[in-house]
Amino acid sequence: MMQGSILSMRDTLGKLLVELGEKDPDIIVMTADVGDSTRASKFKERFSDRYFNVGISEQDLVNFAAGLSAVGKKPVVVNFAMFLMRAWEQIRNSIARMNLNVKLVVTHSGYSDSGDGSSHQALEDIALMRTLPNFSVIIPADSADIRRGLPKILRHSGPVYYRVGREYSPQITENMDYDFEIGKSYVLREGSDITIIGAGVLLWDAMKAAEELEKKGISAAVINISSVKPIDEQTIEYYARKTGRIVTIEEHSIYGGVGSAVAEVVVKKYPVPMRFVGATTFGRSARSQRDLIDFYKVNYESVIKESLELMK
Repeated sequence: MMQGSILSMRDTLGKLLVELGEKDPDIIVMTADVGDSTRASKFKERFSDRYFNVGISEQDLVNFAAGLSAVGKKPVVVNFAMFLMRAWEQIRNSIARMNLNVKLVVTHSGYSDSGDGSSHQALEDIALMRTLPNFSVIIPADSADIRRGLPKILRHSGPVYYRVGREYSPQITENMDYDFEIGKSYVLREGSDITIIGAGVLLWDAMKAAEELEKKGISAAVINISSVKPIDEQTIEYYARKTGRIVTIEEHSIYGGVGSAVAEVVVKKYPVPMRFVGATTFGRSARSQRDLIDFYKVNYESVIKESLELMK
C-alpha cells in the first residue's frame, strides 16, 4: 500500500465548517486567537456575525460556548488540542455536567505540531476527555473521514470532542464506502490471525503493518475505531474471538487512550493477549510529524514487532 496523496485535515475542516454553516444558521464558530492556524477563520470570512475570537483565554472560550448552547445555539469551539486542555475544569463543570450541546473541535493533536515541541503536542487529551460523562470522543482517520463524519457530529445533540491533526493526512479511507456513525467502528481490512486496532492518521501504519505481515503468512484485520467513546464493543469482541490477539496503535499516550479503551472492553467481553503501540513520554521538536512518529517508534514497524511477539 502506497502512502498516496497527503491532504491537510485542518484545511478540510475549515472548508467544511463553512459549508455546514450555510445550511444551519445556529452554528457559531469560536476560537481563542488561533483562527488562522486552525482554519476556523474561513468561517469568519463568510459569517462574520457568527464567529468569535475571545483572545488567549480558553477558560472564557469554553464558558462562552456553554452559555450560547444554553440558549439554543450550536457553538463549535475550534482550538489547538493542547491549549484547550487548559480549560478542562470548565469543560467538565460547564459542559459535561450540564450535558450541553457544545462541539470541541481540536486541531494540532498528537505529534502534528511538530515544530513547536512537547509543550504544543497533546498526547494525553483522549484520556482526559473520555473520562468525562456525557462526552463522545471521535478521531477521524483523514480528510475523507472528516467529510464523512463532521456533518453528523454537528447534528448530534450533546457534547463531542472531535480530534483532528494538522497537515499530515495520508488518504486511508478515501476510496472506502462506509457511513460514519457515533459508536461504530469500521473494518478496513479483514484478517484471521491478529487484529490491529487504531485511530487517526496512524491507521496508515496499521494498514502498512498488515501488508507486511501478510508477506510473512500472517493474516491481520485492521479496525478504524474512530468512535473511541462510545466504543463499538460488539466489533471488538467479535475480532477478539475471531483472531485471539490484538495490537493497538495511537498517536497518544498508551495510558488512558485508545488502547486502554479497547482493553477495557476486551477484559470484560473476551480476554485475549494484547500489545499497545503509542507514546510513553513527551514529544520533542522535529521537522515533521512523520519524523516524530518514526523517532518514537509509534509506527508500522512497532506494530509488526508486537504482532510477531503475539504470534509466538
